Amino acid sequence: MAKLERILHEDFDRLTARIEQGILRGSSSATLEESSDFAAEGARCSVRVFERYSYLGSNRVSMNVTLFQPHPQAPVQLCAITSGGSQAMFFKMNTFGEESFLQKLEKLL
Repeated sequence: MAKLERILHEDFDRLTARIEQGILRGSSSATLEESSDFAAEGARCSVRVFERYSYLGSNRVSMNVTLFQPHPQAPVQLCAITSGGSQAMFFKMNTFGEESFLQKLEKLL
């Protein structure tokens, strides 16, 4: 598993769209598996789950991206976590795919 956290001073909707488009265009096998959006009393939260095939690891890797903004003037908090890149049964081995997927997001930011 790999994790990336950032605080971003950007428009919530534009950031969400840029991440979606950038991840999907950044890999021929990337897909948006599911998404969810919440809003209450000015706070917003968006969750996106992406998946792609990792040629290096010969497996599929997922990335969960969560964006949270407590009120419209606040910065956007981002947390991205990748998973599924290991090939071993009882311990983590060969997590190159997870780290590579997360690096694609980091470059977008």
